[in-house]
Amino acid sequence: MAKMQYHTIGEYQELLRKSGLLFETKTEGSSDQVIRILTYNSKEAGEDTLFICKGAAFKPAYLREAVEKGAVCYISEKAFELEKDIPYILVTDIRKAMAILANFFYQEPWKELVVTGIGGTKGKSTSAYYMKAVVDDYMEAQGKKESAVISSIDIYDGVTKVESHITTPEAMELQQHLRNALDSQITYAEMEVSSQALKYHRVDGMRFDVGIFLNISEDHISPIEHEDFEDYFSSKMLMFAQTDTAVVNLDADHIERILEEAKAAKACVTFSLKNPEADYYGYNIRKDGHETTFSVKSKDFDEEFVLTMPGLFNVENALGVIAAASALQIPREYIHSGLKRARSSGRMELYASKDKNVIAIVDYAHNKLSFEKLFSSMKEEYPDYGIVSIFGCPGKKAYIRRRDLGTVAGQYARKVYLTAEDPGYEPVEDISKDIAQYVEAQNCPYEMIEDRGEAIRSAIESAEGKTLLLITGKGKETRQKYGSEYVDCPSDVDYVKKYLAEYDQRQ
Repeated sequence: MAKMQYHTIGEYQELLRKSGLLFETKTEGSSDQVIRILTYNSKEAGEDTLFICKGAAFKPAYLREAVEKGAVCYISEKAFELEKDIPYILVTDIRKAMAILANFFYQEPWKELVVTGIGGTKGKSTSAYYMKAVVDDYMEAQGKKESAVISSIDIYDGVTKVESHITTPEAMELQQHLRNALDSQITYAEMEVSSQALKYHRVDGMRFDVGIFLNISEDHISPIEHEDFEDYFSSKMLMFAQTDTAVVNLDADHIERILEEAKAAKACVTFSLKNPEADYYGYNIRKDGHETTFSVKSKDFDEEFVLTMPGLFNVENALGVIAAASALQIPREYIHSGLKRARSSGRMELYASKDKNVIAIVDYAHNKLSFEKLFSSMKEEYPDYGIVSIFGCPGKKAYIRRRDLGTVAGQYARKVYLTAEDPGYEPVEDISKDIAQYVEAQNCPYEMIEDRGEAIRSAIESAEGKTLLLITGKGKETRQKYGSEYVDCPSDVDYVKKYLAEYDQRQ
């Protein structure tokens, strides 16, 4: 394992020149200055900082703060007038530059890790935690450290464990997390790879030992994300060129194009619940109490596997992980044990009243595909229960979700509660009204309650007969985004536990 070493301004300048991104420099007399901090966050700046000016919302005040704290040079797409004259390096594309700089500063830590990348519209975080459970059982048997994970739920890198608010971090944070993992003597890392990460170069330069591709449907289409489905789709496909072994779901929409794009990987294996010709074919799925049992046939084995995490749809995620773990030559005993015990925080967490009349499931489902799979699966698994849906949509992004989620919830639920879900700068009432028209079109009654806790409380208190509450979008997150700030709040799990306890007391 290579020890961290620091580079000079001149070396960074030369790196960007070789990358074809260098536009203009003003670094005379500073080439030998050693850089010990590389950041775009002015709060993190200190002595010997190379500061990166990035983002459409960047303000010169951030650069001034960084300079006051000790920044000795900045990298930007344009020069700034400052009270203090400091060296700068101008580049033609700051996002491409960030990935190159991050890999250089942290010395490409992914090269010494076994990295599983997971892409697709739905199921990334569940698959990441399935894979982590499998790998961790394997590592424990060898007396080694548990694996790192970078997901939309949380991040663990051997040094920090924090709640996540973005699927794939910016290149700087990403490489730092991987470096922390390497320095902590971690061997494996599992990470979600978002379309935004691929489009905006956060994972540039990396390779994935295994890349799981789960599925694709319309999502993240807005002026600040992807302009249309083609942009979203083509961004997702970029992962294959950075992958050694692609693991592809043959049941995904647009599979012909996906398989064509997957040729960019060094190798490709397939999995399916529908096509027996897949390299890993899942069949004979059945629910037995709280367990889901299914069989998997491949060229090397034909065996039964068990999941204890609720949701029949999770078999698809587990099948992808079986294929990926097999590609990494992880012994099957650990695949069996890992999948059986696997849990994903805030995913398919089930809570029930003492009389079992009210069952609440907390899940992160937030797009059309995840809603369709969740609602259809729950209707099948709980045929005697009426579904009540509690959800919202984020502000100023993924507008198509409002139509899709409103329509799906309206089709399956006997009532919908519309509430806050990271509204940002958009009024919650406006978002809820936008969704409500699609709920109403399905002749489903709805109620708008901005406060999530109040919405959950009302749904539990109003429950009539056997009721299945599907509380989606936020999982175990403990913050809501209002404006540009994340405001602390109880998680959906906290609310459910509290109000189910009150329900039990009333019975």
